[in-house]
Amino acid sequence: MKKVLSAISALAVAGSGGAVLSTSADAAPSAAQAPSAATGPVAPDARVHSYTPPAIDWGQCDDLRLQDAGAQCGMVTVPLDYNRPSGQKIQLAISKIDADPNETYQGAVLVNPGGPGGSGLSLSRLGGWVPDNAGAGYDWIGFDPRGVGSSVPALSCDPDFFAPNRPYYSPNNTERLRAWTAKTRQYASDCGAANAEMLPHMRSSNTVYDMESIRKALGRWKLNFYGFSYGTHIAQIYASKYPHRVRRFVLDGVVNTGKSWYDANLDQNLAFEESMRAWWEWIAENDDTYGLGTTGAEVRREWYRQRARLANWPREGMGPSEWTDVFLSAGYYVYDWDYLASVFVAASQDSDFGPAIDEYASANPSEPGSDNGYATYLATECTDSPWPASWAQWSKDGWRTHRAAPFESWGNMWFNNPCRVWPTDSGPRVYVNGSKAPAMLLIAETKDAATPFSGALATRQRFPKSVLIEGKDGSTHSGSLSGVDCVDDRVAAYLKSGTLPSRQAGNTSDVECEPVPPPTPTSPDARAGAQSKGLENRELREIINEARAF
Repeated sequence: MKKVLSAISALAVAGSGGAVLSTSADAAPSAAQAPSAATGPVAPDARVHSYTPPAIDWGQCDDLRLQDAGAQCGMVTVPLDYNRPSGQKIQLAISKIDADPNETYQGAVLVNPGGPGGSGLSLSRLGGWVPDNAGAGYDWIGFDPRGVGSSVPALSCDPDFFAPNRPYYSPNNTERLRAWTAKTRQYASDCGAANAEMLPHMRSSNTVYDMESIRKALGRWKLNFYGFSYGTHIAQIYASKYPHRVRRFVLDGVVNTGKSWYDANLDQNLAFEESMRAWWEWIAENDDTYGLGTTGAEVRREWYRQRARLANWPREGMGPSEWTDVFLSAGYYVYDWDYLASVFVAASQDSDFGPAIDEYASANPSEPGSDNGYATYLATECTDSPWPASWAQWSKDGWRTHRAAPFESWGNMWFNNPCRVWPTDSGPRVYVNGSKAPAMLLIAETKDAATPFSGALATRQRFPKSVLIEGKDGSTHSGSLSGVDCVDDRVAAYLKSGTLPSRQAGNTSDVECEPVPPPTPTSPDARAGAQSKGLENRELREIINEARAF
């Protein structure tokens, strides 16, 4: 899934042919499992790899925030290819904050912020924000997945890929079409040249094997897990393959593993239009503060007017594509609605694009390794499941979703387009069967754009002991631990004692809660403090959003 590379706008989610190297560790499907060997899902390999990593050499963390939290850091050594466990090794960066010795010990809980491509090393601090001291009995484990952040090696292809001014996303003339096609093809080629050894080994199934290696390295019989967005994807695969190793899993912002990444992104194209309209409606409801229009339709027209203005008269550092990316986080979360409204007001009322230019520049630095999240995102999703090789199919689907959802459709299509020509072959998506998995806690908001709510319902069916909490009519993605007691208290109860709400009959959520509330609108005079308003756990959300990359 496309996401602006931003500290204030964090996840996302949502190949071709068979894998040329035996790195996926997925068995061939039976006729009952998949209609087609080329496109259908395959069951996870029934084998359990025998590799056991060496002990972790714990030491001081480089990150000052982790040091202040009392964390220890180290490396877990794992095979590049689990089919060749004695062969080449790579290292996963890992952090740990120990359980409170005065609390009943609950084991280790592994945290993943999403992406793929998000750095989770700092998220060992997550336990401190769980209400009722419910996180205190756990060792909290943050890690950078293979290819990410402080893990070795870390992927990078072209740190200038997001440098402004990029072509307008909408390819409604030959010049733009050729520019974007060439740009995405070149990025795929650069990735192949820079990361030839790693790319064949970046499927999600390899990250799941890495999770199992981390469990072994920690010396734990079972694993607890707290995953956001893409983190729910690897959690489902792990729970399908290792159900006897699952203790308590919290899945927030639930990915539908029943869909390919290509199809999931088409769903997102449409869902982001709805979540953006919720933001435009909120601005209209607060017209006394913003003065951008008294109806959502008026505000929406003004936003598109500014994008068209930049298409005709771009500023240095800000064209129509950068304008779209700056506001993308409004479709992900409510947290920065007021801040982004102030950026919108500056451009609309004062012709001042400086705040938007500054926001984009700070979120997209061109420096060595700054594309690590994007490179890892593509390396994973491009090989996890097949992608259409025909541009005609991409064009047809792009224009179809654009007609209904012009905000993000073409931005998302181009973000993922390197997968059309990715240098490493994909495999079929993994078939997930949760029938043997223990009870897990699922969390989603009704209008989540990054992981549409239909995916949470599908996952609830796939894991028949699971329970789903719905943030009713909310549009925030992965919003647990945001101060909504109805959600957070149930997370705490589950982590503390395994208590879950009763499961309801039918294809529905089991509990309805209020959604994450939007911030308090602020006047221009008070806008300097806009980002600190309307959110109880602001520091936590910034930590999670910073970690996510997409």
